[in-house]
Amino acid sequence: MAQKFGGKYSPDGSTQTEHDAPARNSFHGANPDAAGARSNVLFVPAIVLVATTIWGGAIPMALGLVGAGTLTLSAWLLRSGLRAEAEYNARKVARRPALPRKIIASALTGIGAALAVTAHADGFAILSPLIFGLAGAGLHFAAFGPDPLKDKGMEGIDTFQQDRVSRVVDEAEAHLSAMSDAILRAGDRGMERRVEQFQRTARELFRTVEEDPRDLTAARKYMGVYLRGARDATIKFADINARTGDAQARNDYAALLDDLEQNFSERTRKMLLDDRSDLTVEIEVLRERLQREGVRPS
Repeated sequence: MAQKFGGKYSPDGSTQTEHDAPARNSFHGANPDAAGARSNVLFVPAIVLVATTIWGGAIPMALGLVGAGTLTLSAWLLRSGLRAEAEYNARKVARRPALPRKIIASALTGIGAALAVTAHADGFAILSPLIFGLAGAGLHFAAFGPDPLKDKGMEGIDTFQQDRVSRVVDEAEAHLSAMSDAILRAGDRGMERRVEQFQRTARELFRTVEEDPRDLTAARKYMGVYLRGARDATIKFADINARTGDAQARNDYAALLDDLEQNFSERTRKMLLDDRSDLTVEIEVLRERLQREGVRPS
């Protein structure tokens, strides 16, 4: 689909309105896809295994198909596990993944390699498939490592409140995903980048709430009502822009994103200041208690 380019030196003028906030570095807060080429290439062995066993007879073909399915499942689990690990590493407070996908992927790789060797072997052998299977599983584990096996930063945090935060964050992420899908229909690269910038600001608020679930009450309106409204506005703007390319609608939508981003940033800043104030109070209370106990700094 053809897309219209805009910018300061384009015929239709600047992509920013007079209300635009100062532009951030376009890479600020951006994260590359954790499932890169080295995980995607692991789908290739399954294709090669099917191609080399499909005409080899009933038993080699069956073993090849089962092995290819096992290797494909392993590659798919690995992609999912790498993304879950990236989410875990990006957060200061996180639960370990419920399913150790990378470890299971290593085991499935070993099983797939053993089935591949068996499919190509003359007669029924045990030692060779076992050796290749163990080697495949070991190399896979060495290359990608284990999944996170323990919670991070959960000491002193109410798990019930943390579960509430997780549900609200999941709902908020769904709204952001809907915005990304909708803005693509508008065919406007400038607004796509603008939406991504707003999403990074919104996720800073999410991370702040995850680190201190007590902030959920103050932020819930932002993560629910405001994001739902932003999603609906994005859908309407995308439909209007795709049909008519109305410049006024574009300016109004850009101004809305500016207002939302400013409000989200202010809310995040206020929560961080409140957290700092709480820490100051705790320090002062502890100092007074130590002084009552007769402990003085030297």
